Amino acid sequence: MRVLDNDSRALAALMLTVALTLGGCSATDVSRTSTRLEIQDEIGFTITEEVRISSDVRTDYQDALNLFEQGQHEQGIVLLQRVVGEAPQLSAPHIDLGVAYHRAGNLDKAEAHLQKALELSPEHPVVHNEMGIVYRKTGRFDEARYSYEKALAIYPGFHFARRNLAVLCDLYLADLDCALANYQAYIQTAPDDEEAAIWIADISNRIGK
Repeated sequence: MRVLDNDSRALAALMLTVALTLGGCSATDVSRTSTRLEIQDEIGFTITEEVRISSDVRTDYQDALNLFEQGQHEQGIVLLQRVVGEAPQLSAPHIDLGVAYHRAGNLDKAEAHLQKALELSPEHPVVHNEMGIVYRKTGRFDEARYSYEKALAIYPGFHFARRNLAVLCDLYLADLDCALANYQAYIQTAPDDEEAAIWIADISNRIGK
């Protein structure tokens, strides 16, 4: 059995990836956000979003992250909605809300917040991967493939997106060549994934490779 979307199970892990560099000021500055992708190694990256916001917004955002880490998702969502209202130029709260609503089973709201995040930060690999998951769960498999491929075009070492694309091609698109190529690329960055090794052998047998 292929396990899907393993990167969306731990919201806190995503929040650590979507790092914010927040400059303090007395009132929210609605100027355009600067988002930067920093590649740390073959399978590691940090998204840094640089924007000046008020100390109250900064505190609310951190409090929301703490609530999610404590498992208080409903309270975290309420607080993030306030952050979004006070600092609409920030993409990170929209990403966090997209993942939170996805986990809560509200895919419409998840998609809406992820779309807004893409408007603010169109080259954000995490957003494209999360959009791919939403598209897959709503039966839009071609759109899901495009989103995963977009995430990988931005950052080829994004192993969760690579795995999601491989499973999509395997189970939903019946594109075994795509599945095999992406499983093989994925296992290079996750060599301890024994399941993936089994899947590679299974697909290789099916296509005679």
